[in-house]
Amino acid sequence: MSNTVRRDASSVEYSGTLATGGQAPLRAGVVGVGHVGRHHARILAELPGVELVAVADIDAARARAVADRSVCRAEGRASALLDDVDAVTVAVPTEAHRDVAEPFLERGIPVLVEKPIAASLAEADALIAAASAAGALLAVGHTERYNPAVTAARPLITAPRFIEVHRLAQFPDRSLDVDVVFDVMIHDLDLVLDLCGAAPAAIEAVGVPVLSERVDIASVRIRFDNGCIANLTASRISRERVRKLRFFQKDALVAIDCAAQQVDAWRVRRSAGSAPAIEGGALHVPPGEPLALELADFVRAVRSGVRPGVDGHDGRRALALAQRVAEVMETTDSADAAPHPAPPRD
Repeated sequence: MSNTVRRDASSVEYSGTLATGGQAPLRAGVVGVGHVGRHHARILAELPGVELVAVADIDAARARAVADRSVCRAEGRASALLDDVDAVTVAVPTEAHRDVAEPFLERGIPVLVEKPIAASLAEADALIAAASAAGALLAVGHTERYNPAVTAARPLITAPRFIEVHRLAQFPDRSLDVDVVFDVMIHDLDLVLDLCGAAPAAIEAVGVPVLSERVDIASVRIRFDNGCIANLTASRISRERVRKLRFFQKDALVAIDCAAQQVDAWRVRRSAGSAPAIEGGALHVPPGEPLALELADFVRAVRSGVRPGVDGHDGRRALALAQRVAEVMETTDSADAAPHPAPPRD
């Protein structure tokens, strides 16, 4: 099958199931089957029209265990998949994203790489350039974009003036190769960039390490060039699990609970001669597993040759904002925080 991406689609919405009639199964592979990658393997093994041919991991026992569950081949090196797959997902530690993903892209093989896209903007640019040169599709795993609650709320978020975000998680029992901004908050930085529709103008940020050597809890305020303000709190040392966003706009509030997949929306109705009335409530949100929806979108994009829901440029924008937040955090005295100018729009 052709892996060339058509460049004429700036955004894509999908519905229905994967089209498989008359098409050979898409041969897929997964590189890195740890905390996240094992779920990639589980889902790809179950997706219609997809054949999971192999998984690769430097931990041979882990690779074999996931391969046995998914009924596929286990490999110890990513390069062992290069001749056997039509598409691959990469869920290795962030510092290895470029080394693993780039050889596939150079061969024109579509890649979905977990967030953040890479360990640096230079490495992100290298992946984007490799994809462009080979005409290969590059998607980035910002899974929260596919949360059914976000999908349901999106049409209601038109001109936010103030955004409030809380993302709290328990301390993870896995390797921490990045701090909380790149591990946890980047989900919300990506969502805010996407839903606000403006560029960051100034940033305030503070954060501290608590249970690790890296920042475990952070608070960030971003002022966008359209006047919108976003306050974000992220923690990976909480006893509770919270993933909530609230969007305030003229005469309206949209509240998203990503963990519960719930949306509540209210607006003020004004009419002549009557007091303003508040109306609204819970929206219907069809349940769904965000990662499964993301991987289905990736497979559809590979088959149709159109832009995935989150491409390399989206991933780079989220990484650029996360890096700027981290830089501000390093230079800000929490007792006398001052806003820092944001980097210019790409």
